Amino acid sequence: MSRLAPVLPVLLVTAVMAAPAAQPPAAATAEDTRLAEYFKAYLDEEFRRHPVYATQQGNHDHDDRMDDLSPLARAKEVEATRAALADVKKKIDVKKLSRDGQIDFEIFTHSLDYSLWSAANDNRFEYDPRVYGEFISDSVFLLFTQSTLPRERNVQNAAKRIAEIPKVVAAAKAGLKNPPKILTEVTIKRNRGAIAFYEKDIWEFAQETPGAEPLATPCRAAVAALKDYQEWLEKELLPRSTGEWRLGAAKFARKLELELDAGLTAAEVLALAEAEADRVEREMYYVAKQLWAKHFPGRPVPPDDADGRRATTAAVLAELGKDHGRPENLLADVRKTVDGVRTFIREKKILTLPDPDTCKIVEMPEFQRGFSAAYLNPAPPLDPKADSLYAVAPPPRDWSAERVATFFREYNTPMLRVLTIHEAYPGHYVQLAYSNRCPSLVRKVLYSGVFAEGWAVYTEQMMLDQGYGNGDLSLRLHQLKFYLRAVLNAILDHRMHCTGMTDEEALALLMQRGFQTEAEAVGKIARAKQSSTQLSTYFVGRTAFYRLRQDVQRRRGGAFDLGAFHEQVLGHGTLPVKYLPELVR
Repeated sequence: MSRLAPVLPVLLVTAVMAAPAAQPPAAATAEDTRLAEYFKAYLDEEFRRHPVYATQQGNHDHDDRMDDLSPLARAKEVEATRAALADVKKKIDVKKLSRDGQIDFEIFTHSLDYSLWSAANDNRFEYDPRVYGEFISDSVFLLFTQSTLPRERNVQNAAKRIAEIPKVVAAAKAGLKNPPKILTEVTIKRNRGAIAFYEKDIWEFAQETPGAEPLATPCRAAVAALKDYQEWLEKELLPRSTGEWRLGAAKFARKLELELDAGLTAAEVLALAEAEADRVEREMYYVAKQLWAKHFPGRPVPPDDADGRRATTAAVLAELGKDHGRPENLLADVRKTVDGVRTFIREKKILTLPDPDTCKIVEMPEFQRGFSAAYLNPAPPLDPKADSLYAVAPPPRDWSAERVATFFREYNTPMLRVLTIHEAYPGHYVQLAYSNRCPSLVRKVLYSGVFAEGWAVYTEQMMLDQGYGNGDLSLRLHQLKFYLRAVLNAILDHRMHCTGMTDEEALALLMQRGFQTEAEAVGKIARAKQSSTQLSTYFVGRTAFYRLRQDVQRRRGGAFDLGAFHEQVLGHGTLPVKYLPELVR
């Protein structure tokens, strides 16, 4: 049975190609070791109480169990978190920690603070039925896709976990109040996918004969419970799903500060994003103007004013969008793109790629769709030899031909190349593989989404700047469009939750200013209603990485080594970006 790896003292990763003035890393202190041991004990208890969380992190001691999601159990969790926050502040002397240890302490206590705030102000178990679906489906899916235990053991564990699904359904019925309508609608669609998973798809993932034990009996019970749940969702929960999806200005501002942990206020993020959107639009126009004559020979370029510039960019993008693949070839197209990107990274020494490569390109399961076109589910930090999944969502089978065509105009050939850079190489997959090597357990487990998304967005431009695509202007224009999407995400996030922005206003922002297809824009608006603050992480994180790169490169001058810089940045773990300037000198 897999156990947690021994906890190493918290060490500052040795700087690579550090500037001459940089101070040597401070040695780990005895208090650093105490903090590491304290966090390990805390995590062991968290895993005992939250088996699915343990699985997600790569600890497989509790794979045969399911969380107790009842309202009473969740109330006890809040008290346990409050006690842990008081206890760690009492038992760890911050002054005796090295600076690296202090950073880990701050990350840990910040996480506890955020959890307490969320329980009081943003409780998903009361307003978001999707959260129960994560336990119903993802908890079992992970056992078959990201566990390094023997297959037979995973099947046995899955059977026991599946047997607990009726309790999850009961907890959902007891805990949910009046969620926003859109969250219930998404849950209804995903629950249909969960029913299909336990009726037929599970056998393929488990590599078991359909109808064989030990899965057959619990799957039948799960399907019965989920069909009953489906009826309850449609007939009871949906009619009373009148909750407000907007977080509101005050809660949004506080949640954004907690989510970003970057020293920025909501108003500052919005102002920065507005200014950056103007700059990126102008840069896109310059690229589009160079492509105009090729695609519209003999036609004059529109006037150089606000409307003309946008018309120029939109027309060129519409023509470029015709270069796309077919639904049945989507995974093959992505795999081909991956091969080319990896070759470029090695040849240009962007950084050292993980070896062995454990990134698997898969089709996104039905029960996970409805939020994004692709995702990267990394190898768990405590089971780093497991596979990482780069999941791509083809258009659903029930879409019309026109809607499918719209999808592929958005996710055309050059856009798929940019998406692959972001999600896999050298984006999320590579970054999180580096993160799993960090000796700090705190940073492995309590990783920063701002760091992860910021790095992924930073790599999109960096790769093209280093020559990926050989100066292909279509690829550059789509990279800028993809980055503009990240910038507009922050604007949309703020305005949707704080200013009463309507769907019509959001569509205009995304389609006119962001040059997105209607289907993509509608999907992003739905995503903004299903989450809050996460859409701001891309822009804030990218800004931090871009500014750090400029500063370090200026300071190092001719001695600057891009690959060494990248490996140094990733070597400190996935930590809040506010710490990067002091760690990467």
